[in-house]
Parts: sequence; structure tokens; C-alpha cells
Amino acid sequence: MKNIWAPWRMEYVSNPDKDRDCIFCRKFKSRDDETNYVLSRGEHSFILLNIYPYNNGHLMVAPYRHVPDITDLNDSELSEIFKLIKSFKERLKKRLNPEGFNIGLNIGAAAGAGIKDHIHFHIVPRWVGDTNFMPLLSDTKVLSQSLNNLYQLLMSDE
Repeated sequence: MKNIWAPWRMEYVSNPDKDRDCIFCRKFKSRDDETNYVLSRGEHSFILLNIYPYNNGHLMVAPYRHVPDITDLNDSELSEIFKLIKSFKERLKKRLNPEGFNIGLNIGAAAGAGIKDHIHFHIVPRWVGDTNFMPLLSDTKVLSQSLNNLYQLLMSDE
């Protein structure tokens, strides 16, 4: 097996409090949006870059409230979350020109939720052929754009 140098993952894997420290609660409480890759804040929810993306442009939308299930969200939270999803799906389409999108959520560890106690939605831009031989043969995903560059692109007024 080949190794890929990914030092930004060390903070995640070495954090002894990762199971108790909710990334969404921490990032929404912080006001350093650029460092935390927060793209937009609403009254009830916010949207940010996924720093461990499945694909280039992978975004997450979460309510401020720490709740585990979609049934825990009130109508105001749901409405605002879907407005953020709609707005940033269009922004991604304009800036990255993907050919499709995966938009959804995972509820519970059995469904694949990496952060199971704070509900969040994923927006993943997709291109024909974006899943190539690298993940299959070498368990490696290649991303062509840095998070900083993507953040600046999505925040620009173009």
C-alpha cells in the first residue's frame, strides 16, 4: 500500500475529545468564519466546507441547535436549511460547474453518520468520472482544489 502525506488529518485522529467535542457546535460558536470555512450564517443554521470532503466542493449545512434527528428540527430550522442548500447548490453549479449533485443526510451511526448527534446535510458536487481507479486500487481520493482556494471562490461576488 502507498502512503499519502495528509498532515491536516492529524488534528482529527489525535483529538482525544473528538467524541465529546461537536465540530458543528464549536464552529458555530466561533466567529472566525474564514478559519472554520463557514460560508454563510442564518438565524437558525449555517453552511460550511467539509474539511474531509468526499469530493471537491463538499459542503455541510447544520442547525445551530445540537439535535440528532430531522424530526427534532422545527419548521423555521428546516426552511432555512433548505434555503441554504438551494442557494449554495446554485453557487456550486455556477462556480464549479458540476454535472450533478448528491444532497442528503445520514441519521445514526448505522446509516454512516460520522457525527451522529448533530444532524447535518451534505451537498456533494459530482462529475461524470469523478470516481476513478484511485479509490478502488489504492484507497486514495484525489482532490484537485485546496480548501482555501475553494472557500475564496465560493465567497467571491462573481
